[in-house]
Amino acid sequence: MNIGADGIGMTSLRTRERLIKRLREQGIREQGVLDAMLNIPRHLFVDEALASRAYEDTALPIAHNQTLSQPYIVARMTEAVLGGRARLRRALEIGTGSGYQTVILAAMVEEVYSVERIEPLLKQARRRIQQLGYRNVRLKLDDGSLGWPEYAPYDGIVVTAAADGVPDALVAQLAPGGRLVIPVTRGPAQELLLITVADGRVQTERLEGVNFVPLISRQPE
Repeated sequence: MNIGADGIGMTSLRTRERLIKRLREQGIREQGVLDAMLNIPRHLFVDEALASRAYEDTALPIAHNQTLSQPYIVARMTEAVLGGRARLRRALEIGTGSGYQTVILAAMVEEVYSVERIEPLLKQARRRIQQLGYRNVRLKLDDGSLGWPEYAPYDGIVVTAAADGVPDALVAQLAPGGRLVIPVTRGPAQELLLITVADGRVQTERLEGVNFVPLISRQPE
């Protein structure tokens, strides 16, 4: 069958439902996240040669030594940033990459702002997002560690690359009650952290171990 923008042409609905069943078994509970993962065509975000593997629960390579995250991790990060809320008004993504996490967010967020440092990836992601008809996404070529202060504050921030620490600029751009989900390198390992700010104090919760490409800053040392 042909690859279609509706996402059903590439694989049967049964194949997608198997992925959703696995996500449920791994602890994903937010129905909006599961619906987005079922309906958004992941195969459009990888090279055609890898499209047959798009609904496996595994990370896949994309251009410029970057990766399309494992579906479970995409779902986990999205669920964590929602924090039990069905929708967010405004969210920031650091690391547009293929654009897949971007559109998963766009299905549940009124306004999504996404920053990418690699221009060819950004251009390709923009084409995919437009192809799928999302009009609530803004993209920017820039240093993601700086965030996007022009549109702050954000109800949620998702970082899709591993930082050496939590950037102060991102914490400063959180709205009251907002949530920042970020992988951070600690020694030889990486941890997925949830950052919240309550009563002026930053609170950190470790979610689980992860494996992301590094967050590269253009800021001088």
